[in-house]
Amino acid sequence: MPKVLDPNETYTFTRYTELPYDREDILADLHCTISSQTLSLPRSSGDLDLQDLHLILQAAFQFTTISSEQARREFLIAPIISQVCRYTQQKVRVEYPLLVSNWLRGTLDYYFQANNLLIIEATRENLYSGFTQLGAELVALDQWTDSASPILYGAVTTGQIWQFGQFERASRHLTEDLTLYRVPQELEDLVRILIGILTESRPSAQPISSPA
Repeated sequence: MPKVLDPNETYTFTRYTELPYDREDILADLHCTISSQTLSLPRSSGDLDLQDLHLILQAAFQFTTISSEQARREFLIAPIISQVCRYTQQKVRVEYPLLVSNWLRGTLDYYFQANNLLIIEATRENLYSGFTQLGAELVALDQWTDSASPILYGAVTTGQIWQFGQFERASRHLTEDLTLYRVPQELEDLVRILIGILTESRPSAQPISSPA
């Protein structure tokens, strides 16, 4: 029997951030466990030119009032994802609808289907509850995708801070990375990890080169 989730209720992904329960109990009802430790994430070693992206982000902080989720999404998150798409030549699906069950339904903020990477914006800039949502989305993706990859990756971001997680499909375990990546201070580390995840286990992938 579920500990905290009502079998007769419908839960969207974002609703999990509003529940007044410990995330361990919420995820346990989704047959998922969670722990926190420092992860060794894939990382690109190719040449990167992030000068223009730095300038775009610095301008956003200097000249934009970033006080809403829409502003963070448009001025902080989208420029980084756009640059990563250019480097990897991969398509990102934005607000991608997913329906697995009444407990696993909603939209994925940013979804790279080729390598099953999810990126979500933390509601109310709360990384803790954001990881509850990420866990629910990764559980849903595990059931939905036909990918044979043993690990699914995700990231929660406030726009200024990014935190990664990985879901081990065999054990249904979500690991929250203890390392936080700040923008723009750790922008290069962040971009290298995103590119590394998106180019991992792709035998035909070519060395990363600067986008035109």
